Amino acid sequence: MACPGSTTAPTDATTFANSVDGVPLLFHSYCGICDPLTGFLKIMKTPSEEAKLQNYGAFVKDVQNNTLPAVSFVRPFEALAGHPADSTTDLYEKFLEALINRVKANPQLWAKTAIFITTDEGGGYYDSGYIQPVDFLGDGTRIPFILVSPLAKKGHVDHTYYDHVSLLKFIERNWRLPTISAVSRDRLPNPIQDRDDNRYVPKNRPAIGDLMNLFAFADDDGDHDHDDGRHRDDR
Repeated sequence: MACPGSTTAPTDATTFANSVDGVPLLFHSYCGICDPLTGFLKIMKTPSEEAKLQNYGAFVKDVQNNTLPAVSFVRPFEALAGHPADSTTDLYEKFLEALINRVKANPQLWAKTAIFITTDEGGGYYDSGYIQPVDFLGDGTRIPFILVSPLAKKGHVDHTYYDHVSLLKFIERNWRLPTISAVSRDRLPNPIQDRDDNRYVPKNRPAIGDLMNLFAFADDDGDHDHDDGRHRDDR
């Protein structure tokens, strides 16, 4: 997980950046609740796990050196995170543009990369999109989600019902990993859509998609064949 930081790793705790990838940083603020892994003793008391929490400079270095892990989560500085009251959407977009350009500058990496862009909440903005009662806790309002990848369907707007857990479902499916538990949302099935009725409402609800429909290698019948076989699902 790449946490807030400068484009080069600071030499000590007192080092502050004036910008991140050329995007002006108007103030420094660490968001503790936005970095959930620091709240787990299993992470913070296990050196090998804690070492996986890196700053943005480490992410940039990995991009340049082809040493990125299979999955990276990047959370920008609070000033660039797009949150109302302490950030703006244009600063968030500039940060994203810089990050994407970093990855695209490495053709070998870019050819096999998928960048998922989303937010953690509606931030006061919402629409009338269908909200599915996925479990006892329900679900939140609809938020933006964008896939940037050479493997993405071009200009495609997907009507599958997704959730933040869809990111986890994608990881589990792509790398053939088990679900977190027997009751976690990632064990829910992929939605079956009724194209003659409401495409947003799964016929088999509760159901959450795994994001595979966003990619060009997904067949129309929902089977996800790929050259290396990682995306085939015979369920």
